[in-house]
Amino acid sequence: MLYGDVMKKMIGIFLLLFLFVGICVFKTSNHVVAEPRTYYQVYLEGEAIGVIESKDELEKYIDEKNEEYKEQLGVDTIYSPNGLDIEKILTYSGEVISIEEIYKKIVDIKPFTISGYQFTLVATVNVEKENDGLEEQQRTIKIYTTKENIFKEAVENVIETFVGEEEYKAYLDKTQSQIVTTGTYIDNIYLEDAITIKTVKIPVNENIYTDAQSLAQFLLFGTLEKQKNYTVKIGDTIETVAFNNKISVQEFLISNPTFTSANSLLFPGQEVVIGVTAPQINVVVESSVVEDKTKKYSTSIQYDDNLQKGYTEVKQKGVNGVERVSQKVKTVNGTISYIKPESNVELKAAIPEIVVYGQKVIPNVGITGNWLWPTKSGYTLSSYYGWRSNPFTGGREFHTGLDIAGTGYGSPIYASNNGTVIVSERHWSYGEYIVINHNNGYYTLYAHMSKRIKKVGDIVSRGETIGLVGKTGQASGPHLHFEVWYGGPPFTGTRLNPSTLKYYY
Repeated sequence: MLYGDVMKKMIGIFLLLFLFVGICVFKTSNHVVAEPRTYYQVYLEGEAIGVIESKDELEKYIDEKNEEYKEQLGVDTIYSPNGLDIEKILTYSGEVISIEEIYKKIVDIKPFTISGYQFTLVATVNVEKENDGLEEQQRTIKIYTTKENIFKEAVENVIETFVGEEEYKAYLDKTQSQIVTTGTYIDNIYLEDAITIKTVKIPVNENIYTDAQSLAQFLLFGTLEKQKNYTVKIGDTIETVAFNNKISVQEFLISNPTFTSANSLLFPGQEVVIGVTAPQINVVVESSVVEDKTKKYSTSIQYDDNLQKGYTEVKQKGVNGVERVSQKVKTVNGTISYIKPESNVELKAAIPEIVVYGQKVIPNVGITGNWLWPTKSGYTLSSYYGWRSNPFTGGREFHTGLDIAGTGYGSPIYASNNGTVIVSERHWSYGEYIVINHNNGYYTLYAHMSKRIKKVGDIVSRGETIGLVGKTGQASGPHLHFEVWYGGPPFTGTRLNPSTLKYYY
């Protein structure tokens, strides 16, 4: 009996051991542990993509696997993508994935990041609406840099380009020479754009600037692409090269800083850059300018029916005078946008010229060889006939006339020759404007008036006031936009460069 009892007890113990081992095997095969463990749930853009054992190991792995970006961008650390969240969890489940697996999932979805700076530029721009004038819109540009001072240095470079290195330094150092007789004094320099800065995690696939020179090129030209080159030919001048390549002289000088002025000489075979500027910031310069300007002599025409037809005689030769003109001038990215006249002092009186013609001219027929300058003296040509960047939209355009500024808002506009008014109305771009048919093949157009004095059908004589200088339509400041056409009225005839006519004053 004792032996049997022992055997029964032994069999019972073996059954208990077998049952315990079976339970352990069952639990192990279903990944259930006795105690909850700490793991990390990884989310990307709010979606769970896996569970890992160590957050630190993942971040370390991301940094080590992206040495190429660190070298390329000059940074010490590569970070997780924006939108990646890693949350600590307690779980009995041991179903985790490796760091390598989670990395492969991340890299296929979103780019990794670096620590840097985001500069946001907000500016008000004018967008041209078809047949509906201009509409103001907000333009926002985001610029990323690895260091904060890169943006500041790039902006300084752009300002120097538009202002001049020496002039800008004197302005900053407060060492500008005061105007004694004539000259220019910079009163203020500022950016028109609203700029904000913040530190951010920048995706490595963004355009990230690591040096000021590249960013300055973008801020000036709107692109990092290399500007095209041009090989100078015999007879080329800076003016003709600029005109033929659809850029302004100022743009040529900006792209080729070794040339100091439009009168600098070119030589055949020389390589120059044809840079089409598209500034991403607006550099505003406000200056006081005092200049001695030539005051053109006026011309008086006398008709004598007793002299043979076609006979012309200069009864009194004209002599130019000199006047000292003081103005407040505002430029945006090197282009004059507003001129406010301050004073005009005559230093030397002009002597008028008197010309006698041996016939009496029909009043509404202009003399083709005797045109009158359409404004009073003391003017400044703020924009010439030719290619330029539109001061409102920044787009490339052909400027169809002369912009004559500096005579002041409300100053008189004169008929450039005898003729008949054929247009007197308001236009979304020209503003208040008048067109005169000179009945000799020529037509002249006068735009941006503050007031039109003449109406359609009026016969006007050379020098008669037809309107007043204003800034209606597409005008950044008071000026006269003056066009000349031949063979037909505007938009049907042939447009001419107004500078080619022979003017008397």
